[in-house]
Amino acid sequence: MKKVAIYTRVSTPNQTVENQLLDLRTVAQSNDWEIVGVYTDTGISGKFGRDKRPQFDSLMKDTNQKKFDLIMSWDISRLGRSLKHLVEFMEDIQSKNIDLYLHTNGIDTTTPSGRAMFGMLSVFSSFEREMISERVQSGLQRARAEGKKLGRPSMMNDGLRQSVKLLRDRGLGIKKIASSLGIGVCTVYKALETV
Repeated sequence: MKKVAIYTRVSTPNQTVENQLLDLRTVAQSNDWEIVGVYTDTGISGKFGRDKRPQFDSLMKDTNQKKFDLIMSWDISRLGRSLKHLVEFMEDIQSKNIDLYLHTNGIDTTTPSGRAMFGMLSVFSSFEREMISERVQSGLQRARAEGKKLGRPSMMNDGLRQSVKLLRDRGLGIKKIASSLGIGVCTVYKALETV
């Protein structure tokens, strides 16, 4: 018998999750699934991440402990409204081999077609990450081609070089110079090379 967790959410305190629970309990009963936990966030928007949704956070902690085999939710929008949060959620449960049932979306990863849909979502999330990486790399290449300096601005100036040289001439070690001037050891070495 599959152990299932139900997650429900409503955005405003005057809404109720009773209809969501009724539908999900009926499906669980018809599939002979045992409900081992119900997690409900009330009056919280789906745009928020785990840190702002205490019951969703509890669900994810219990996911990590494999307390159930399947997560049921009424609709994908109950789980989140941000693509980033949804992708993270999907990856988390998939890595723990936990199935997902979304009632109104017709997704049930306990079936072959549901697993195929889950696989496609993983492909799209991987594609999205690769596209972001490509855009970042393209932007960096363009900036370099335009002669722009990348990274933090250098702290190196004549005053710093002279201070490093003066402290070194007084016999201070590299680490002591770095801590005295509030700079990194590499910066001390660079200053000494250019003096």
